[in-house]
Amino acid sequence: MRTGSEPVTARSPLRMRFWFSVWGLVWTIAGTVAFALAGRPGWAAACGALWLVVTVDLVLVLRHIRQGPHYQPGRDVPPYEPPGS
Repeated sequence: MRTGSEPVTARSPLRMRFWFSVWGLVWTIAGTVAFALAGRPGWAAACGALWLVVTVDLVLVLRHIRQGPHYQPGRDVPPYEPPGS
């Protein structure tokens, strides 16, 4: 929704989310392996579930990055009132 109060230089945080996902992927893989080797199957399963969540997030972030920029109204398009105003 465009209200006219958006910053002109706003940027998407996708690259930051990408690097956070990579960091999470490294830690969840390490946690899964470490807990599996330590004989803690419950904790290994929990880390494995987190690994799945982080992997899905990483795939979605990469998909959005590859889609490229989407249409954004320019400065010549006046802001509109949000619904319900």
